[in-house]
Parts: sequence; structure tokens; C-alpha cells
Amino acid sequence: MEMSSSLACLAALGHESRLRAFRRLVEAGPDGLPVGELRESLDLPPATLTAHLNVLRSAGLVIDQREGRVIRVRANYEQMNDLLAYLTENCCAGSGACAPVSSTCKPRKKGASK
Repeated sequence: MEMSSSLACLAALGHESRLRAFRRLVEAGPDGLPVGELRESLDLPPATLTAHLNVLRSAGLVIDQREGRVIRVRANYEQMNDLLAYLTENCCAGSGACAPVSSTCKPRKKGASK
């Protein structure tokens, strides 16, 4: 991940409502949530949530997909994992006291085999 991408992600997550939205989508797993359900769980006005999702989408942290009349929003786990790896790549200045994040979050869709 480049510094510009990491800055965009961190800036997007630097607002309470956007951080709450992203954490809720991570919690929801790979199936994500319909926008209406996400809005209800965050108790935000529709236009406000739309604006926040646009910022998260621009940073590559969320992906949405139209399903008929519903728009489903999902956390972009690849981008999240890249950001965590970028933030920890030089952890402990190479002293060996710790290691960069090596495990990544790869949630499975409901019903997928293990």
C-alpha cells in the first residue's frame, strides 16, 4: 500500500460515524448489509450516511452492489488488511520483539465450506 492510499483510509476512518459504519460492516462479515439496515443500526439520516459511505468508498474501504431495489454495502477486507500490514510493517524497528501483521481477515460467506 502506498502512503497516499493509507492516508486516504485513515482520513476516512477519522470520523466517528464513518468509523462506526466501517466497524459495523466488518462485524457483518462478507455478506455486508443493505444500506437501510446499516442506516438503522447507526441511527443516521439517509443523506448523512450516503455522504459517509461516499468517503469510505473513495478510500476503497467499502464496496457496494445493487441487488434489485436494495444496495448492499460490504467492508473491503483486502483494503483493510493492506492498511494493517502497512501500519505494522516496521513494527519494533526490526528488533524481533514483534512481527508485522501476518494473518489477514478473510471471512467466509454464509454456507461456504471451510
